[in-house]
Amino acid sequence: QVSLVESGGGLVQAGGSLRVSCAGSGRPFSQYSMGWFRQGPGKEREFVASITRSGNWKFYAESVKGRFTIARDNAKNTVSLQMNSLKPEDTAVYYCAAGQLGGYAKRTYNYWGQGTQVTVSS
Repeated sequence: QVSLVESGGGLVQAGGSLRVSCAGSGRPFSQYSMGWFRQGPGKEREFVASITRSGNWKFYAESVKGRFTIARDNAKNTVSLQMNSLKPEDTAVYYCAAGQLGGYAKRTYNYWGQGTQVTVSS
């Protein structure tokens, strides 16, 4: 069992930056691939970024590639998402997730946080 808690969301102007973090507790963090997903108003939850257990491989949705950076610190049981050049369409609740397989699909993640709101004003 893994518990995940996100933090760091907030309100930012378009073009600004924000960093959201996720702290894990329970089983060793290093056993899981980690992902970030988001759900905008009236939209399905969608993949944003993922990182493998060791942190050696990172994957991004096309819509955030070059603007967002995922990172993890297994010693501290944390994963973060640095978001730069934010756009109004990035407005969403951001969720972190942990899973044995990781990747792009929601179904491959077993544990989810409660989410943190990110709002980008135009």
